[in-house]
Amino acid sequence: MNPPRARVVPLPRRGALRRLVERAPAWVGVVVGTALVLLGIFIVMRPLTSLWVLAVYVGVSAIASGVIELVSPRDIPRAWNTIASSVWIVGGAVILVFLGGSLDLLPDVIAILLVVAGLAAAGGVFRGRVSERVLAAASGAAQVAFGVLALAWPDVTLLVVAVVFGVRTVIFGASLALRAARRVRGRSERIGQGPSSRRARIWGDVARFGLSLVLLATAAGSWGVSTWLQEGAPVVDAFYDAPDEPPSAPGTLLRDDAYTGRIPPGAEVRRILYSTTDSFGRRALASGMVIYPADRPPRALPVVIWNHGTTGVARGCAPSLMDSYATRWAIPSVNEAIERGWAVVASDYTGQGAEGVFPYLIGEGEARSSLDAVRAADQIEGLWLGDEVAVWGHSQGGHAALWTTQLAPEYAPEFDVVGTVALSPAADPLALAQQLGRSQDQAMLSVLISWVLVPYADTYPDVDVDDYVAPGGRALVREMTQRCPTEPGVIVSVLAALGVSADRPLYDGDLTTGALGERLAQNAATGPWDSPVLIAWGEQDEVIPAALYEQFVAERCAEGAALQIRRLGGEDHTGVMLPGSPLLQSMITWTQARFEGIPVTADDCG
Repeated sequence: MNPPRARVVPLPRRGALRRLVERAPAWVGVVVGTALVLLGIFIVMRPLTSLWVLAVYVGVSAIASGVIELVSPRDIPRAWNTIASSVWIVGGAVILVFLGGSLDLLPDVIAILLVVAGLAAAGGVFRGRVSERVLAAASGAAQVAFGVLALAWPDVTLLVVAVVFGVRTVIFGASLALRAARRVRGRSERIGQGPSSRRARIWGDVARFGLSLVLLATAAGSWGVSTWLQEGAPVVDAFYDAPDEPPSAPGTLLRDDAYTGRIPPGAEVRRILYSTTDSFGRRALASGMVIYPADRPPRALPVVIWNHGTTGVARGCAPSLMDSYATRWAIPSVNEAIERGWAVVASDYTGQGAEGVFPYLIGEGEARSSLDAVRAADQIEGLWLGDEVAVWGHSQGGHAALWTTQLAPEYAPEFDVVGTVALSPAADPLALAQQLGRSQDQAMLSVLISWVLVPYADTYPDVDVDDYVAPGGRALVREMTQRCPTEPGVIVSVLAALGVSADRPLYDGDLTTGALGERLAQNAATGPWDSPVLIAWGEQDEVIPAALYEQFVAERCAEGAALQIRRLGGEDHTGVMLPGSPLLQSMITWTQARFEGIPVTADDCG
């Protein structure tokens, strides 16, 4: 009687490369597997540097997998396999063909391939043990989910793709090397019968079910985080939509309505949408807010133009969308201004709220938006504004305030600018860019640089983002400009900047040279100013070093400007304007004196 023969269980069909390696000598599998492990680690650790390697590897692998799967299909429906294989071939070809044209295409193409791989993996639900079917479904769903999430968050697609493909490559390479090592040691791939093989199958089922739960939980958690981040983004409502035919005359009020956020005591607040012009005099739209006493005296109200600081550069970052923008935490001394019978006009500038290009640290664009806001506010029914205007601003708004006063005699000669208060002003964009360039290892500063670079590139035809950003990082930089610092989604931009900067600098061009450097220098607020100017900053400023303020003031004084200067010890960049700042009462008193026509006798330049 012949002894019972061990039953040979057919190996499941595997990926193309695995099948090719397993048909080769065992040492080939060890070498290939080890090389893939090293390649995967390299891709994960160096996402930008490895872009070319990643692209070639993924492109060739996609084509090879598609071809071999097409001629040697797996145990899934043939039509399903044919479609998935064809997409893999086309996707791999697209990566290789367009590789030299734009590496920024790579993350999106690979994300699509992830979706396709997930759909193909889901085809395994038609064959095998129950645990194998469940794992196939979970793996397919997870890959599709991560592919869709990678497309939904373009600025982290590169990192997601690098991590996913890198980790998969490490696992794949390790499995190839281990299998080959077993073959070298002569271990059989045959699976016999008996209790030990039965236990192995049970443990295999348990492992597959456990891995399925992990995959599904990870995908669900990722979707939950993505939903939370997206729901935190501000929503631009229909008030900010452009009318069919906006008038060409700048400063025309297009619509106004009540502001629904928090309102200062004794005040009324309205949002406005109005016409203006951009830096080149082209017709544009802008939005803003007007705050004025509810009990108005029978006279024209003096006007304070408030120029807001950095809130981001996207449409949704408009201050008039914020619930607390009319309070003293956002506009310094607004309560005192209302008590004294002043109106406060605060522009969002173009590109925030209303569609357009946001003039971040672009002087003429900021100033035109601010001056036209006053013209439009004067058209609100029942509101009477005077010609006397004081200009305030903080940070970016300090830059805008100096430019507003500088441009007013030419652009809006009907206004009498009585004085300007610039708090922590980003007055010299070129000097600021030089400072940021030395500190770009900090993730948030990488985001701030994108807020400068992209608006300049969108405004000036001679400034090109590609000249200053590392290949593969351009889409990431663009996406950074679509989030506001107050929304949860900015975490994605910061994490992306951290992940990329750990590999190599995101900005590989000198921001202070070329066309960008020339345009930054062009937008320095250098005057002349025909009315008194008060400049104040905190000596503990963490955004703009105090040395930059001192340098700017020294240069303006050397040019003959008459300035009043306040250095606040112990205050940081924002502290100079918040309630409790020692500057605020003197700022109100100083502005009141300007409205009363009291001349300034002190010149701190002297």
